[in-house]
Amino acid sequence: MIQNVTARLDFESYKGIIKGLAQFGDREQGTERNARAVDWIETQLRNWGYTTERVKYNYTPRGGGAPEPREQVFATKIGRTIPGEMYIIGGHMDGRGGGEAVNDDASGTAVVMEIARILASSDIQTARSVRFALWNNEETGLDGARAYVEQRAKRQGIEEPVGSGRYPEPRWLGMIQHDMMMWDHGNPVQASQALDADVDIEFQLNSKQAAGSAQLALALLNANRLFATDYPAVMSNAMSNTDSAPFMDLVPAVSLRENRRLYETGRRANPHWHRPTDLFVTFSDADFLLGFNATQTTMGAIARLVDARIVK
Repeated sequence: MIQNVTARLDFESYKGIIKGLAQFGDREQGTERNARAVDWIETQLRNWGYTTERVKYNYTPRGGGAPEPREQVFATKIGRTIPGEMYIIGGHMDGRGGGEAVNDDASGTAVVMEIARILASSDIQTARSVRFALWNNEETGLDGARAYVEQRAKRQGIEEPVGSGRYPEPRWLGMIQHDMMMWDHGNPVQASQALDADVDIEFQLNSKQAAGSAQLALALLNANRLFATDYPAVMSNAMSNTDSAPFMDLVPAVSLRENRRLYETGRRANPHWHRPTDLFVTFSDADFLLGFNATQTTMGAIARLVDARIVK
């Protein structure tokens, strides 16, 4: 059953979502292009049949100044039998660098949206709920994800109104973040995708939920071995600088990315990181395929964790 659900993912659709986001440029927070990209994401989710919601919060510039209003959008696949529990899968839709922010992080946003597209199918049911969160303000210090946690953590598992069967914020079971998914060209960097390229699954060893996060990472690793078509996955325990961090002391939380944030990406393993060269045309199909294999990995794990089924 999980294989049949995962097989519905489409490589060209994944690329198409990335290209759709690239049309807005780097989507830097606070700009008109960022606001238009949020609207575009919301339109796609609604076209697939979701009811969308927005988290509204204030961003205070680090250098000082008055707080500025910001928004981010999410949608939810409501579980059929256990709607009051959910997994959150996320990617940040903002970027910077003056290019198109294709890898950082249209590639992760597209993972979330392609999974949302498949789970929106009328013949797919899940026992538990799945929330698709497209964070804003990641590049300024995870502000969008932090705002979500601050506003909604205390609302978990509360039925509103009582007896309605509706849970505006189902109880969190796990959080899976996707941030920079496509570039594993070794370090020193070579022209083509490295022969040993892989999907990196990170959790944070120094978090209160480290044990549960390791189990969630293992579920993703096993899903990769079962359902990813081209690239393997590895686990590491130094998750950092990504939107799963605000969740990691509250719920099992992991991050999928192209390589380790602290030891590879953070040491310029990706020469296009925050650069004008982070463009759709920069990346080959081998690069896009690495991101698509991350999509297969998360879909396989999530489908199993929420008991996704194709029904007549």
